[in-house]
Amino acid sequence: MRIAYSPCPNDTFVFHAWAHGLVPGAPPLAVTLADIDVTNGLAEQGERCPFDVLKVSYAVLPWVLEDFALLPCGGALGRGCGPLVLTREPGISLTGRTVAVPSERSTAYLLFRLWAAQEVPGDVGEIVVLPFHEIMPAVRDGRVDAGLVIHEARFTYQRFGLHELADMGEHWEQTTGLPIPLGAIIAKRSLGAERLAALADAARASVRLAWDDPRASAEYVRENAQELDRAVAEQHIGLYVNEFTADLGESGYAAVRGLLTRAAAEGLVPPLGPDALLPPWTTTASG
Repeated sequence: MRIAYSPCPNDTFVFHAWAHGLVPGAPPLAVTLADIDVTNGLAEQGERCPFDVLKVSYAVLPWVLEDFALLPCGGALGRGCGPLVLTREPGISLTGRTVAVPSERSTAYLLFRLWAAQEVPGDVGEIVVLPFHEIMPAVRDGRVDAGLVIHEARFTYQRFGLHELADMGEHWEQTTGLPIPLGAIIAKRSLGAERLAALADAARASVRLAWDDPRASAEYVRENAQELDRAVAEQHIGLYVNEFTADLGESGYAAVRGLLTRAAAEGLVPPLGPDALLPPWTTTASG
């Protein structure tokens, strides 16, 4: 089974057991590590995509759910883990300013646009797409006025002398009461409902094995992490691997629907059909 996910600590932690043949009965994986902006683009290829399973941004789902099904486990939702807007000077206005973002198909970008619609009079200026590891240096060096950061940048931005202007996750939680939807696991619908259900079971088992013995995945996490500091990697895993990784549940599905419904109302994504998020092997989100 061909899978692509990011080298970030949460993904390598979650998929370590499955990728290394430690999940009984799970199909073997051929793993490719790729930035989520790359996997988002791959998902938009639909059936032509060379991968069976992908880690993508929840924001890309409206464009890909005709060919891919959302798996109810293995992804990233949470609280207190949202993207941040960073600036060189504290408290500046972003009206008309240039902002670097990791992708216009990212959940971070949707959260940012929903925040800006309420909090930035007259809206921001130019949006510049940069690889996420280039965003903080660009803000520090004055090449952009602000940057939208994700992943372990939450823990490292002070090293660049930057200031947090706003927390997109905090704004989302305060205005909705829901967890923050970030990364999703999707698989090709053409695999069929039975195989898709088996993939979900394998992903869930891999999560639970990772929790049972966190030390087993430590080397795999470390060798692939773009931020090599062990404490930062552990913080990253602690934030992004939680009960929603094992199962979205009612509040997880509500968060995803809420994000994509609000984004569609702002014209940021196409609208979703009522059953688009549901697993093909069940008729209810909780199943």
